[in-house]
Amino acid sequence: MNRRNFNVLAAALAAFTAIPATAQSTWPNKPITLVVPYAPGGTADALARVLAQHLGTRLKVSVVVLNKAGASGVIGAASVAQAPADGYTVLYDATPLSINPHLQKLPFDAAKDLQPVALVGVTPMLVVVPKNSPYNTLQELIAAAAKASGNLTFCSGGQGTVQYMGAELFNQGVGIKMLHVPYRAGGLALQAILAGEVDMGFFNLPALSSHIKGGALKPLAITSAKRNPLFPNVPTISEAGVKNYEVYEWNGMFVPSTTPAEIVTRLNTAVREVLAMPEVKARFDALGSEIVGSQPDEFRKRLAAESARWAETIKAAGIKKE
Repeated sequence: MNRRNFNVLAAALAAFTAIPATAQSTWPNKPITLVVPYAPGGTADALARVLAQHLGTRLKVSVVVLNKAGASGVIGAASVAQAPADGYTVLYDATPLSINPHLQKLPFDAAKDLQPVALVGVTPMLVVVPKNSPYNTLQELIAAAAKASGNLTFCSGGQGTVQYMGAELFNQGVGIKMLHVPYRAGGLALQAILAGEVDMGFFNLPALSSHIKGGALKPLAITSAKRNPLFPNVPTISEAGVKNYEVYEWNGMFVPSTTPAEIVTRLNTAVREVLAMPEVKARFDALGSEIVGSQPDEFRKRLAAESARWAETIKAAGIKKE
């Protein structure tokens, strides 16, 4: 064989043998872990599992939900921020990610260490009181709080929760002061209001639906810009007197900041395709959540606005960073 033919053969063999290596390195080619930094059973966990099921089918790999709860989402978020940037460890987080940096020193920098993939959806909260409460409208509650400054109580699942911040923003909007009663988790706070231990609370719509329909709680208002189809007779807080009030628990996906752009684009595309499926929309609708399905840059802008708002709310409330 002459040298020219030998070189041609060698090049062909090299190209042939490179094909399997290239195929094996194409993302994704192994299971993806979707980290939910909250306990099972909450809204974020429920929606993450809906998404994971269909993402797995779309990407042709298993997508496994892993709950890493603790410290208002900090433990799970930190684990993803410090994970290899290969697209196989993904964070499914919520509003506390925008709140926690203003309340405590974190083991990671969310803005620098995590890259937004997509804003998945938003879920409104309902303002509720126990069934035996004397208040039947938000205006009655506001009037009572104004007369007894600092004596009415509201509960939350802890410092970094949107339950706490949403109530503080409400207090500031109407110029009242209520006493915050924190619990270790949102479920415990919900049990407290069901038992009548506190006067009122802000909770995600999915967590409250059965209790409201069963008569255990009375809804006074909803935090969304528009009334929700599941509770059409419940006014928005804006309708009830706090103009332009709008607060949600958002859910979104992140990867470590140095994850290749091609992987982020592929993951974002797959997420938006799943969110466009009728059965997925039906599940979100049943929970009272609204699908968004944003591009990464749109989500990044939303996160900046959220962070700025909660920083201002925390400062106005006089809450000191721990």
